[in-house]
Amino acid sequence: MEAVEAGNSIDKVFVQRGLKGALSHELVQLLKSKEIVFSMVPIEKLNRLTMYNHQGVVATISPIQLHSLDALLEQAPENPLFLILDQVSDVRNFGAIIRTASCTGVSGIIVQASGGAPINGDVIKTSAGAVFNVPICRVNHIKDAIYHLQASEIQIVAATEKATNYLYDCELSKPTAIVMGSEDKGIASSVLKICNVQAKLPMTGTIASLNVSVACGAFLYEAVRQRA
Repeated sequence: MEAVEAGNSIDKVFVQRGLKGALSHELVQLLKSKEIVFSMVPIEKLNRLTMYNHQGVVATISPIQLHSLDALLEQAPENPLFLILDQVSDVRNFGAIIRTASCTGVSGIIVQASGGAPINGDVIKTSAGAVFNVPICRVNHIKDAIYHLQASEIQIVAATEKATNYLYDCELSKPTAIVMGSEDKGIASSVLKICNVQAKLPMTGTIASLNVSVACGAFLYEAVRQRA
């Protein structure tokens, strides 16, 4: 509770299912008021998370300071390039994407609070430390973030094999946010509907799709090429 009140960047809180008492109730209410993601889990889950006396609650705290969406927009350059990850859950993919984002001058990465990969040691290692150099923003709902970006005159480009247009037909030299979907389901249909542009990569082999971090690299470097 002190960590929450102090404004620490908390990834997620795990609360023992069936936990009773005034203090646990106060904690849950605090988490809700601060819009911090939490899960009610069996005690076995908590025991796997830590060897110490957890007293029914375990929190994972981000090793970096997360940014608000407003702060991300305020500190962005005149012609920003953002990246939106719609529930990319694999930490190695997440880390690889952050590393590529750093190399391509991405102004910030926007992720959803629930469903995405945590920012942990594996992400730091896979990103080669780039996680400390690229601003990351966590939002409660990807759709709300997209509407906010569109209101700021930033076009939203969805990377999806469902598109009819190829990536190379898109204009990426203006303020843009590229949306990459999860490893198994891609971009949610409700998110796809509100994107300004949908684009795909040409596929000539027998495999139907690319790894999300590889596809992300192709999209980002096309943006770099157009802006060079």
